[in-house]
Amino acid sequence: MKIRTAPKESFLYPTPCILATCGIEKPNIITIAWCGVACSDPPLLYISVRPRRHSYKLIMEDKVFGINIPKADQVKKVDMCGIISGKNQDKFKMCNFEMFRGEITGVPLIKDCPVNIELKLFENLDLGVHTMFIGEVVAVYIDEDAKRLDVEKLAPICYIPFSGEYYSLGKRIGKYGFSR
Repeated sequence: MKIRTAPKESFLYPTPCILATCGIEKPNIITIAWCGVACSDPPLLYISVRPRRHSYKLIMEDKVFGINIPKADQVKKVDMCGIISGKNQDKFKMCNFEMFRGEITGVPLIKDCPVNIELKLFENLDLGVHTMFIGEVVAVYIDEDAKRLDVEKLAPICYIPFSGEYYSLGKRIGKYGFSR
């Protein structure tokens, strides 16, 4: 038997867990689980950030941000970047992450993550407690040893919003069109 619950939280799960980077002058990292694909042509991705977060101000000022996809063995650093404010902390140093700059916008990106996506702000939408930043993908950087996006090797992290737990993905259970 199913029970109906109040829609106080999103029960869409799992959500991808990424490290968003921003701040041209003072680089910052924020853990984000509210993110995804907004459009394929032009290639648009989004992240949702609360206006009171330090990263919100940085994205609004610079009009650029990065999406960095961490590996499962980085989950402790991912969690740390989500619970500590970057207003007075250098999260790159705190987590011992190596930074590099996006070639097009100069946005800070995390070299330690196997996939980095450089984005220019396309639009921002105030949606309630979050603002959705929609970014146009201007460049993607992938580790050489991950020539194709092998999920088992990349071991991305996902987040279950209503339980507050992290999980790793990696086992393929099908392929598009296999049901025919």
